[in-house]
Amino acid sequence: MKSKIKVLAAVTLSALSLTTFAGVKDQALANETKAVEARFAKADKNGDGKLTLDEAKSGMPLVAKDFSKIDVDNKGYVTLDQVKAALTAGTAHVAANVSSATASATGAK
Repeated sequence: MKSKIKVLAAVTLSALSLTTFAGVKDQALANETKAVEARFAKADKNGDGKLTLDEAKSGMPLVAKDFSKIDVDNKGYVTLDQVKAALTAGTAHVAANVSSATASATGAK
């Protein structure tokens, strides 16, 4: 009986830990998404919801670096959804660096 209680306790603690980790991870992703949205909006000089390569170069240089990979339809611009997808998918430098660049730009660590 005691061993069943110990196992149940261990399983419960593991489940709680995973739930807490998932919550922290979800919050971090939400914060990162808000930061990327803010940087995108600031870089989008004409407010059309699209970043040209020039806008990306001046406002989101890491997006500019992989612009052709993000602009998969070769339209000459990227949207916020495309930038978010690149971040989620891990497109080259974008996923690795947008977060740290955003943190640097916002003063976060």
